Amino acid sequence: MAALVRPGYDPATLAARDLNLHNIQRRRASSAISSSNDLISRRGVFSRRHYGSVELLPQIEADGSELNGRRFRVENGESLGEKEEMFGSPSTPVLENPEYQTRWYFKYFLGKLHQNYVSVDCDKVPVFLSVVLTDANDQCVSQYRAILWRKTGAQKISVPHTPNKPMTVKQILSNFPNVEKMEKGPKEIFAPEIQKDLLLLEEQEGSVNFKFGVLYTKPQQVTDDEMFSNEEGSPEFHRFVKLLGDEVKLKGWKKYRGGLDVKGDMTGKHSVYTIYEGHEIMFHVSTMLPYSKDNRQQVERKRHIGNDIVNIVFLDGGPSQMGTFNPSFIKSQFTHVFALVTHDAEADAWRLAVYSEESVPLFGPSLPCPPVFTNDDEFREFLLVKMINGEKAAFNTPTFAQKRERTLDMLIKDLHSEHMPDGRTTMLNRRAFSDVLPDAPRGVSGSASSRRKEETRQVEFVRFGQGLKVDTIERGDAPTSLATSGLFKRAPWEPMCFYPDFSQEVVCGDSWGDSRLVVATEQGVYIVNNDEHSGGPGLSQRTIMDKTVIVRQLHVVEAHGILLFRTDKMGRDNKLMHVFRLSDFEQGEQGAAPPLQLPLGRSEIKEHRLERTRGCHLYAVSRPGGSHLRVVVAIKNKLLVMQWRHSAAWTAWCPASDTDTVEGFQNLRDITVAESPTLITLVDSTLGGSAGGADNYICVGYRHQFDLVGERSGEVVKLHAVEGSRSHLVAAVDLYEDEEPELLLCYNHTCHFQKLSEARTTTEFDFHWNSVPCAIVCAFPYIIAFTQDSMEIRLVINGNLVQTMVMPKLALITSKNDIFFATTAPEFFPNRTECLHVDHKDNRDTMSPPASPHTSSPEARPFRLYRIPLHVLSGMVAPVDRRCPTPSPEPPASGCASNCPSGSGSPAAATTPNSSSKGGLGVPGVGGGGAGGGIGAGPSGSSGSSSLLVDPYRQLSRSCSSSPTPHQPSGSFLASKTTN
Repeated sequence: MAALVRPGYDPATLAARDLNLHNIQRRRASSAISSSNDLISRRGVFSRRHYGSVELLPQIEADGSELNGRRFRVENGESLGEKEEMFGSPSTPVLENPEYQTRWYFKYFLGKLHQNYVSVDCDKVPVFLSVVLTDANDQCVSQYRAILWRKTGAQKISVPHTPNKPMTVKQILSNFPNVEKMEKGPKEIFAPEIQKDLLLLEEQEGSVNFKFGVLYTKPQQVTDDEMFSNEEGSPEFHRFVKLLGDEVKLKGWKKYRGGLDVKGDMTGKHSVYTIYEGHEIMFHVSTMLPYSKDNRQQVERKRHIGNDIVNIVFLDGGPSQMGTFNPSFIKSQFTHVFALVTHDAEADAWRLAVYSEESVPLFGPSLPCPPVFTNDDEFREFLLVKMINGEKAAFNTPTFAQKRERTLDMLIKDLHSEHMPDGRTTMLNRRAFSDVLPDAPRGVSGSASSRRKEETRQVEFVRFGQGLKVDTIERGDAPTSLATSGLFKRAPWEPMCFYPDFSQEVVCGDSWGDSRLVVATEQGVYIVNNDEHSGGPGLSQRTIMDKTVIVRQLHVVEAHGILLFRTDKMGRDNKLMHVFRLSDFEQGEQGAAPPLQLPLGRSEIKEHRLERTRGCHLYAVSRPGGSHLRVVVAIKNKLLVMQWRHSAAWTAWCPASDTDTVEGFQNLRDITVAESPTLITLVDSTLGGSAGGADNYICVGYRHQFDLVGERSGEVVKLHAVEGSRSHLVAAVDLYEDEEPELLLCYNHTCHFQKLSEARTTTEFDFHWNSVPCAIVCAFPYIIAFTQDSMEIRLVINGNLVQTMVMPKLALITSKNDIFFATTAPEFFPNRTECLHVDHKDNRDTMSPPASPHTSSPEARPFRLYRIPLHVLSGMVAPVDRRCPTPSPEPPASGCASNCPSGSGSPAAATTPNSSSKGGLGVPGVGGGGAGGGIGAGPSGSSGSSSLLVDPYRQLSRSCSSSPTPHQPSGSFLASKTTN
C-alpha cells in the first residue's frame, strides 16, 4: 500500500477513505447495473425493420388470376425485426404531431395581435410570414413564434425573446432552415381578412377530426363485394364495435359527422362515434351503412369506406384468418392503411396486424411481439393512436403531398396577387415586431390622430380573428377539447422534482449514483443529495469547491471512482483538467468528515492538475461500458487522446487497487485537425473486442462541418457539411442502426442521420426542431431537445413531435443515466423545504453559497432540479448488457491478484463459474456502469469475457416498446399543465 500513497495524503486520510471503501464498492456495483440498463435503452441498436417489413403482395382477381400487386409494409409480429423485439408488452401509445400542437396559427395567432408579411423568395416564389410574441403557458417565458407559409408546407420555429431587444423581419427569417435572403423585402399586410386566408392555408395540413372505415369479413371471403354484402356481424364483431365508441343517432347529430347524412337517414340511422385526446372520430361501420339487395357491389358502403385513408378490417373466425387477408381484396387506391383485427375466443384476446402502403412513412406505436392484447381498454387506446398516426403519416405520401402542394401553390399565388398589387404602398422592414404587440405603438410616428388610427386598426384586427376562431370551432374544424374516453395516463417524459430549492444557476454537472448530483455554478461546486426514498436523511447540499474554482465541464466516472473536470482560466492559472477520487468527497458513517477539508479552493486543486491538458477548451469522454475509459482533449486545433490505465472490468474486480488520480491517465497520441473544435464525440467500434478490430472514431465539429477522425490512425475524413451562412453546431449523438455505427448530427434546427460507412449524404430521414436546441438527449424511442426555455420531445424513428414543455431558464445537467435538468418552473407538489438541509460547515464563511431565496418575487425564483427516469422513457424491464469491448492497448501490469476477491487469481478466472449465467446478469462489475462490453473481461479484454455476453445476434429495438406508463409518485409534472 505504501506505493499507492500520493504526495499530500497522510495515513489518516487513507484510513478514512478505507472506512468508506465497502460503501463505495456497493454503490459502484449498483450503479453499474443501473447504468448498463439505461444506456442500452438510450444508445442500443435500433432498426426501422421493427416497424414491419416491406413485401410485394400479389393482386388476386375475382377469377383467381394473379397480377402484379402493390407493395405494403407488413406489421404482424412475424418479420425479422419484430421477432428481435425484446419486450412482450405493448408500446406506449403516443399521438405523433398532435393537432393541438401543430395547428399553430389557430392556437397561437388567431384572435391575438400579430403581424403578417408577404415576400418573394430567391426562386421568385411568393411566401407569407406570420409572427407573434407569446407568453407560453403562463411560465413567464416570452417567445417569438413564426410560420413561413410556402407551397411545400408551413415551416414553424420558435425564437427566444430578449426584453428591450426586438427582432427585425430579416433576423426572424434567418432562423428558418435554408432561407438566406428574399428576392423582395417582406411587406406587412394590415388587412384583417388575411387571417381568414392564412387559416385556409393551415387547414391543408390535414383534418383535425377523423373518419375510419370498419369492415366486417367472414372466413373465405376474398372480394370486397362479398365483404360489403354482410348484413349482420358476429357477437365478437359487435363487442369490438362497442369497444371503439358509442352508438349515436345520426338524424339531428350536431357534432362531427364524417361525411354521413344527419338530416334524412340517407347513410343509415346510427353510427359509432368517440373522442380521443381532443380528436372527434366517426367510424363508417359496414353493417350500419345502407344495404341494397339489388346492388351486388354495395356502392353506398364502398363510397364511404373505400374513400377512408385508414380501414379497420375485422376478420371473423379467429387468428387463423390473419394470413388469408390481402389488401388487394379491397379495390381502393385511396385507402393506404389497413388494420386487421381478430378475436381469439380461447384466450379472450385481440390480435392486431397492420398493412401500410410502402410510401407511407413509418409511424408508431410499433406492435408488440406477439401483437396480442388481453386488456380491452389498452387495446382500444393502442388501436386508436395507431390509426390516427397512420392517417397523419399517409398525408406525407406522394399521392397526398403532391395534391396538397398544388393546392397550396394556387392559394399562395392568389393571395400574393391580392395583397401585393403593383404600385401598392405599404410599410417595409421598418418596424420591430414588438411595435404591434399590446404595448403602445412606439413605431407609429405622427399626430395623436395617427396613433389612435393605429390602435383602432389593432382592435379591429383582433376582433376579426376572434370571430374566425369561434366560427372554426362551431364548424368542427378545430380541436375544442382534450377530453378523452380512454384511460388517464401519465406521459413517460414527465419530470419528477429531485431538488426543489437550489439557489444557483447550474453551469454543468453529472449524476453520482442514484441519489446525488455534482453540479458546478459560478459560486462553486456542490454535491446535491436526495436519498429520502432510500432511507437516507433526505434533501441536502454540500459545498465541495468554492467560487475561486471555475468549472466548465464535469464528469463523474463511477466505474473508476474519479471526478474529472475542466476549469476555465483562473488568474494566472491556465485552462486545465483535474482529477480527484470520488472518495475524497465521500462522507463517512454517521456523517463523518470526508478525507479532504472542504470546500477546496484554487490552491488546493493544483496537485490534481493534468499538466498535459494545459490550455484545453473542450474535452469528451468515452461512454461507460467500454473496456477502457478514454478521454479526448481539444487544445486549439490539437486533439490529445488519453486512456485510463485500468480497464473497467479490472477495476470492478479489484477496486481497492484503482486509486490513481492524474497518474492514472496515459497519453496515447496527439492528432492535429484543421481548426479548433467546438464539438467532440467519441464513437466506439462494434468490432473492437477482437484482435486488430476496427478503429474507434472521434467526431469533430467546427464551423460549417463535421469530420471523422480515426482514433488509432489519426486519419481525418470529411463527414458532413452544414449548408448556409448560419452554423450553430449542437451535438453529434452516436447510435447504431442494424448493428452499424451511425451519428445523429444536430445543428441549427436540423437533425441529420449520417452512417459512418457511407460517403454520400442522404437527407431522407432528416427532421427539424421548432427551436434551436442547446443540448440533445437521445432516450429511445424519444429524442429530446433542450432549448433556453423549452423541452421539445420527438420520436427518433421519424422525427415526429409528441410534446413541447415550456420551462424558463432551462438547462440540461446530465443524461449519463437518468436525465437531470434545472429550471425555475414551479414544482407541482406541496412545499417540502422544511426537510431541506444545507451544509455550510467550513472555515471560509465568505465562500458559502448564499441562502436559497424564499420569496414570491418572480425575479428571485429559485432553481429546481428535475429528473426524468430513463427506464420509464424506454420501458426497460430488466438489466441487459451487450456492448462490445472497446479496442485498447494492453494495460500496464498490476498487482491485482493480491487484492482480488478470495479464490480468484484474476478477473478472467473469476468469470468461469458464472459463464452459464444468462447475459451475465448479476455478475459483479458489469462493465463498470456502462452500456456494454468488457463484462467480466480480464485486464487485456481477453476473449474469456465472451461467455458472459448476451447473444450478439439479438439486438435491442429503438422502437416505442414500453409497458403502459406506471403511476408516478407525487412530485411529478402534471402533463396537462406543461403541454405546449
